[in-house]
Amino acid sequence: TRQGTAMLAPGAILLGNPGACYECGHEHGAGDRCLSFHFSPAYMERVAAAVPGAKRLGFAGPRLPPLPALASLLAQAEAAANAGDGEVFEELGLRIAGAVVSAAAGCSKAARTPSRRDQKRVAEAVRLIELNAERPLSLTELADGTATSPYHFLRTFRHVAGMTPYQFLLRTRLHRAAVRLRTSAEAISTIAFEAGFNDLSTFNRRFRREMGEAPSAYRMRR
Repeated sequence: TRQGTAMLAPGAILLGNPGACYECGHEHGAGDRCLSFHFSPAYMERVAAAVPGAKRLGFAGPRLPPLPALASLLAQAEAAANAGDGEVFEELGLRIAGAVVSAAAGCSKAARTPSRRDQKRVAEAVRLIELNAERPLSLTELADGTATSPYHFLRTFRHVAGMTPYQFLLRTRLHRAAVRLRTSAEAISTIAFEAGFNDLSTFNRRFRREMGEAPSAYRMRR
């Protein structure tokens, strides 16, 4: 986009401004599944006017990294899309728009654009995490997969993805668990263990912290 380039890890949001072009590619993978929301400038002006700190319409950066403030909404959106529940998206889309404007108002533009090599390394690590999120993944294993030292890998991953590898691993697990809570009748413990959590109390605590409510309460609101 005009704002620059960025790698989109799962859970990240590509930001677009009125009249501006953008381009998405899959240089480091075979493709993905995305949800796209289109709002008119007038509609977004009204949203921005109601968000504290959002003084004007327009995004300074090209993307938002995966954020706790958006985790619950994005899981609800994926669950609704999987269920073909189109009616929920009018309200859900508005909530997501407000959350994005609010988050963007508090985010500053990255100091520099990551190199293509760094983006490729992080993309490889993201894919490894996605394919193995249910099992333990050490920083050393992830760094070895990109042929870098753990320290360099950690700094690079955080710069490119906007979060640490462990934060991304944890949010991947919680997102998948949240979708299953909304779309299945499986026991919460089964969902927690299969998502990669070793005990139910840890899952409950982390889910509440990320999603803002207990797994059982989240499931009841489907």
